[in-house]
Amino acid sequence: MDAETRAVQERFARFARDEAPGRSAVYEEWAAGVAADDDVARILARIPSARRQPPLVFAVTRLLGAREGRYAGWASWVAGHADELVDEAGRRSLQTNEPLRCAALLPALSTVVGPVALLELGASAGLCLYPDRYSYRYRGGPSLDPARGPSRVVLDAALTGDPLLRLPDVVWRAGLDLEPLDAADARDRRFLTTLVWPGEEGRAARIEAALDIVAADPPLMIRGDASRPDVLRDAASRAPRGATLVVTTPGVLPHIPRAGRERLIATLRELDAVWITIDPPGLHEAWHPPLDPHSWGGFVLGRDGVPLAAVDPLGASVEWRAGTAGGRR
Repeated sequence: MDAETRAVQERFARFARDEAPGRSAVYEEWAAGVAADDDVARILARIPSARRQPPLVFAVTRLLGAREGRYAGWASWVAGHADELVDEAGRRSLQTNEPLRCAALLPALSTVVGPVALLELGASAGLCLYPDRYSYRYRGGPSLDPARGPSRVVLDAALTGDPLLRLPDVVWRAGLDLEPLDAADARDRRFLTTLVWPGEEGRAARIEAALDIVAADPPLMIRGDASRPDVLRDAASRAPRGATLVVTTPGVLPHIPRAGRERLIATLRELDAVWITIDPPGLHEAWHPPLDPHSWGGFVLGRDGVPLAAVDPLGASVEWRAGTAGGRR
């Protein structure tokens, strides 16, 4: 067996063991099958290594017509559509766009006073650029609705603690992404909903409803590499005067190589902007005070490097750990 095929099988075995259980029985079975199937692993080894993450490969097969079901049927589909799969996967990337993340971002956004110019890095289709257009139902906390009334997108999240919560006054919104998606494009919409794992109830409907909101009032979408200082500075310069620029990086930094991530964080610190992020606690050294990763479950919500809450990476829970966040703006 060649090294690339072995690498595929090891990667899918880890996914079957560590990531899929409890979340998707279908993906758990498919990944375990790939780990033991030399022929399918050889096909997947033809996909560039940066594009062969198990959730992406599985989503692309479903996008192209593979049906959810037992591994044998899926493996037969892969064998019969190998070239098509390799080509499509080579052009795609993981672009999970979960509007529920806004429920985790809102406690930090609530510390910003006045009108907000919102810039998201790694925005995909921009579904997290509309925190002011969604309704929130915090279990253990308040319910909030937009001024116009309840939204079709209702974000349900568990809340521990008592942060200030209010919908931001967003007057400008923009997304920066290597490959931005169009909320009004049928194929992009289908790809985003296909990225939802089988067994995740409610996510696809929530994403579809958020896509409708974005398509009706599209943000400025900028194609570019946020780890390049000139690209990030140019995007930030487009924000209108008179509003506080808030740059968000919800879950994107783990997908940027370390050197690029460090450049990006350094550039963010130079901008006249508030930086709000959701990251694994041990991902970088920008936290102050420094974090003990073992004392934080899941991901960390932070403002300008100050940790505020332990959060679910997709927004399902918020454990507020800060006092009154020092909103300097």
